[in-house]
Amino acid sequence: MSVKLGVPSKGRLMEKTFDWFGARGVGLARTGSEREYSGEVQGLDGMELVLLSAGEIPRELAAGRIHLGVTGTDLVQEKLAQWDQKVAPLAELGFGHADLIIAVPQCWVDVDTLDDLDAAASAFRARHGFRMRIATKYHRLVRDYLHRGGVADYQLVDSQGATEGTVKNLTAEAIADITSTGETLRANHLKVLCEEPVLRSQATLFRSRTAPLSDAERETLRDLLDRMSLE
Repeated sequence: MSVKLGVPSKGRLMEKTFDWFGARGVGLARTGSEREYSGEVQGLDGMELVLLSAGEIPRELAAGRIHLGVTGTDLVQEKLAQWDQKVAPLAELGFGHADLIIAVPQCWVDVDTLDDLDAAASAFRARHGFRMRIATKYHRLVRDYLHRGGVADYQLVDSQGATEGTVKNLTAEAIADITSTGETLRANHLKVLCEEPVLRSQATLFRSRTAPLSDAERETLRDLLDRMSLE
């Protein structure tokens, strides 16, 4: 058996994760074609590289099918109820930074805070007869955030892609989405509320709290964490 490390299977997250481990003496390499999703760990015996989509890694960690995984804080906290009982963050990797934010049309000149949004939502329902729609794929995080902020008259509508375009397409009145530069928001005439974001996210190395470990796997994990000065 071996310690399984889940890493995003493509793109900049994969490349930067490979670089992060490589700088600490653990080589990660893709093997075969890009369609095979196979790889290997070099420089440390007893480890297996598992290439997955970033969105799959939280589920695999929680199920105990992988021991370690690199994915965004946002995905872990959105996909896993009581996430801190299922996984433990070991290290923030310093890349993949993005904020989960609430954005409204720029023409809503009087809406800049959550209190403003709550007032606008109440006025919208009174005028239109249905609740203001907020498009997002982060239902758990956004619902908790708006509840804490005292926003009541809204409904979340699911959006799995091109969330910024939902307001222009008249399928939502506001959005909640991940942003790093804000350029796409501005291009779609949206502005971010002047509040602390729903969540500040970045790529993070997580350890599963549920994955079983043999004595040999426990020793391999200890060797890895020692090499990276982690606990």
